[in-house]
Amino acid sequence: MKARITITLKPGVLDPQGKAIAGALHALGFGSVGNVRQGKYIEVEVAETDEAKAREAVERMCQQLLANTIIENYAYELDAA
Repeated sequence: MKARITITLKPGVLDPQGKAIAGALHALGFGSVGNVRQGKYIEVEVAETDEAKAREAVERMCQQLLANTIIENYAYELDAA
């Protein structure tokens, strides 16, 4: 199975990279751009056919390594690869 994981900063956490992106977009003439928040996208192949076991593995990956759960939220989708 393939896990598609999206990791974003929690609301209220400062995002200097997002502010830099917003500033660059404004400098390029995209004046209608408001607040920008950046995040991460990760794809992981999981050698598991049981969806429940795959979800459990992806949850542990996110909790233990991929996301800093103090300042980040994560969400994921599973697809049969």
